[in-house]
Amino acid sequence: MRTVTRFAPSPTGLLHLGHAYAAGIAWRRARETGGKFLLRIEDIDRTRSHSEFVLAIKEDLLWLGFCWDDEIRVQSEHFDDYARALGALEAEGLLYPCFCTRADILEEVRRSASAQHAPSGGPVYPGTCRALGAAERSERIEAGQKYVLRLDMQRALARVSVPLWFEEDGEGPVYCRPEHFGDVVLARKDTPASYHLCVTYDDAVQGVTLVTRAEDLKPATHLHRLLQALLGLPTPRYAHHPLVRDANGVRLAKRHNAPSLRSLREAGYSAEAVRAMIAKVTNPRSSG
Repeated sequence: MRTVTRFAPSPTGLLHLGHAYAAGIAWRRARETGGKFLLRIEDIDRTRSHSEFVLAIKEDLLWLGFCWDDEIRVQSEHFDDYARALGALEAEGLLYPCFCTRADILEEVRRSASAQHAPSGGPVYPGTCRALGAAERSERIEAGQKYVLRLDMQRALARVSVPLWFEEDGEGPVYCRPEHFGDVVLARKDTPASYHLCVTYDDAVQGVTLVTRAEDLKPATHLHRLLQALLGLPTPRYAHHPLVRDANGVRLAKRHNAPSLRSLREAGYSAEAVRAMIAKVTNPRSSG
């Protein structure tokens, strides 16, 4: 069976060794089966995404020898697609507007003796606006109050009649507990659709059969599996790989000023040398 994988960076900065490692895994898994390695630009955050980083992503991947197949999917060109997916969920009564500010939510959680926390570590939304009536919701929207659209998790789970699971490489079936996320945000005024909705929709539309990504995103797969069930989308296999860390065990990230691939290239490193570096920094505490 030919495997279709994807590499989906956000153009908010230059790629570093962690990105190269992730791209290399996806590229290799596709090439091993004569399948396809796809490139997707996840630029739904229009305030932080920049075209010069899109060009840099392409240059870095080609330099490393990770050539992609088919046309590049750019998320900002498909907001209408995500709107239709949101509309389908709304038509089923699975979305509701939430007018709470971040401060409101934190205060409500502080007062609650039974506040829950999501897999990310942040507090689970306490459902303050879930009980608002249709009239009050309409009045607030017409008055210009800012709001987000949340998934009504209880209603969503009620629509799913069978246990949800996904296939994880090396682990087998993983049964899902999306309720741990609570009523997640699926759209904001400044971001027409959330990462969770976009990535789930795009993987289906691009025909991805194996999602390779970092292990910190594995908990989110529980939520993505629910969205697949609600929207009637296929479920790919998953392979979550270790995060790339530096010699001190700190995750390589743009916000930590990880050395970019461009800077390594300009310093005289070859693509072969960078690929060798990837293997080393993946397990920095190993001998050698």
